Amino acid sequence: MAARSKTPKNYWLVKSEPFKYSWDQFVKDGSTYWDGVRNYSARNNLQAMKKGDLVLYYHSNEGKEVVGVAKVAKESYPDPTIDDDRWVVVDLKPVKPLKTPVTLADVKSDKQLQKMELVRQGRLSVVPVEKVHFDKVLKLGGISIA
Repeated sequence: MAARSKTPKNYWLVKSEPFKYSWDQFVKDGSTYWDGVRNYSARNNLQAMKKGDLVLYYHSNEGKEVVGVAKVAKESYPDPTIDDDRWVVVDLKPVKPLKTPVTLADVKSDKQLQKMELVRQGRLSVVPVEKVHFDKVLKLGGISIA
């Protein structure tokens, strides 16, 4: 019997203002549902997330830096904070903090990262990340994910 090949993971980036929901609070909570997305493109990205996908956690406004890695623990379902079935959430769990946060300036100044969606679609709160970009951010952040 042939071994089943693993489905390749997808990679994402989510943004949170640290005064609203910081990486430290996320780690303390142990998991969260990612709510409050009210942009159709960002919503479509949430709907595309699969259990096990890896997610860069970005502090927006204050810090403007990737600070950790999370994973999708549960795929999209209706946002429980609003009575409108157009909007969804996913459940996320923290995986690992970066040893060194990777700033937006770091991303913009790295030739390999200049086409990252964080730069190209800077206003979106949930964006896909190419594996090469994900791996580079982890390298800059001083960590690896096995």
